[in-house]
Formats: sequence, structure tokens, C-alpha cells
Amino acid sequence: MIDTDKVPLPGQGRGPDTISSLVEVELGGLSHPGKVRPNNEDQYFIARFDRTMRPLLTNLPAGAYPASSGETGYSMLVADGMGGHAAGEVASRTTVSLLLDQVLRTPDWIMRLDHERAEEAIRRMEQRLQQIQAALAEQARANPGLSGMGTTLTLTWSLGADMLLAHVGDSRAYLFRQGQLKQLTHDQTVVQELVDAGALSPEEAATHRLRHVLTGALSARDKNVPVAFRRFRLADGDQVLVCSDGLTEMVAEPKLAEVLGRPGSAQDACRTLVDLALEAGGKDNVTVVLARYRIPQQVS
Repeated sequence: MIDTDKVPLPGQGRGPDTISSLVEVELGGLSHPGKVRPNNEDQYFIARFDRTMRPLLTNLPAGAYPASSGETGYSMLVADGMGGHAAGEVASRTTVSLLLDQVLRTPDWIMRLDHERAEEAIRRMEQRLQQIQAALAEQARANPGLSGMGTTLTLTWSLGADMLLAHVGDSRAYLFRQGQLKQLTHDQTVVQELVDAGALSPEEAATHRLRHVLTGALSARDKNVPVAFRRFRLADGDQVLVCSDGLTEMVAEPKLAEVLGRPGSAQDACRTLVDLALEAGGKDNVTVVLARYRIPQQVS
């Protein structure tokens, strides 16, 4: 499933193709086991991807070739494992490791996100996650103690001002733009389905006993993963936050927005958010990653 129309940019539409290397991104990330659980089943990963060309020797005349050329992308993800004992940690770590291996083995990285290439990037990610699901199922068959393992996965990747988002489970992504916080993901939980059907109010859902029961996850079951995708354009000054429910269960969205609006570094903001979750009880592992974007006008 792909959603492309929910985060409009200010202005009159899309400009020229992205020159992604001109975009500046400040990144931060932090994870903590919390105050209750003995181990940390959350994993996060932040990476920069580059494609560059620098001429070394040539007999072409000056002006017949570029002095240098480059494209730069950024990706960040949060995986929140589940399954008891070490199984959740196995699921989240295995998922992240397999995904990285798949990406690094891909010979033709997609470094522009026009419509056609964005669709291909989504097709590839869908295929990768279904393969990871199959690998988790195979691992559980070999070790029955892992039969109940699973993990959420929320992942963003940006090239210039274009961003794609992939989401399974209830780890969330938020966009903070011009002082306003907007949830980009839709929780894949039983309670969210009840809210969508009008059977529960959002206020009732916040404390419902089934709010942590997932309807979507990467798991040891032999079935397709319900991956949701979004594509949208970033604006100068945007911040994108990805976090596990150990943060959102403990810290209300108005407080998240307040912290993101404060001066300081992206890492400072991550530390403040984790501290707030711990001060509120720290009932689960808590993980936050944050990207702040500076986008020149010619890229917007």
C-alpha cells in the first residue's frame, strides 16, 4: 500500500529534479532498555548512501565533463522486537542485518526518486521484507524457542527533498514542520482498527488493554507482511522522528512537538525524549532517531 498525497508542500508544486548532495541533514539516535525490561529488543540504524564521480585523468577538453558529480541519500530505521526472553532481540537484529545485506548486495542503487524510480524502490523494499519474513520463519522452524518472535519496522530513506517511508507494526514516524507535529504512520494494531471502525475513541484507545496487539509485524509466521508505504516531499526546516512505542506510550504528542521545537542539536533532542520516557516510568525499551533537513531553494 502506498500513500502519496497526505503531506503537501507549501507552494505551487514540484520544482526541478533533486540535486541531493546539496541537502544538509543533521542526525541523532538513542536507545535505552527502560526501567522494567531486562534487555533491549529495540534496534536502530542510521546511514548515509553516496554515489560519486570524480575525474582523474582524461584528454577531454575543459568544460566537456563535470568536475565532480554526486548524489547522497539518508536512511534511518527503528525495529522493536517482541516474543519474550531473547526472541524479540533476535527478530529485530536479524531483520536489520538481513535488510542491510540485501541493500549492499543490490548492484544498482536507486539515487533519484522520480515517480518511476520511486515505484521501483518500493517494489524492491516490498520484496526484501517478504524475504526477511521467510527467513524469520525458517529460523523459528530450526529453533522452536523462537516461534513467537517478531518485530516492527519503520524505515525512511530520503534523496534530496524526496522521502519514502516503509512501515510495519506500531513504531511510528512523525513529521515536524513549521511548529506542527503530524503522524506519518498508521498503527497496525487491533485497537487502531477499532478506532478506524468507530468502535473506540482515540482517548479510549490510549489506555485499552489490546493497544499493543499487532495486526502487522515481521514475524516467524508463513504469511505476507502488510507493508505500508508513503512518498512525500520534504521542505526546508523539516524534522522527521522515528521511534518505538516505548516513547509514544510514555510521552504525549504535544510534548514531543515542544522538544522538537527547542534549540539544540538533534542528538540533544533524542536524549531529552528518552529522558522524558524514563521519567514517566520507562515501562518499555525506548528508541528515537531524528533527522533535521536543510534544503536549498534549488532543490525544493
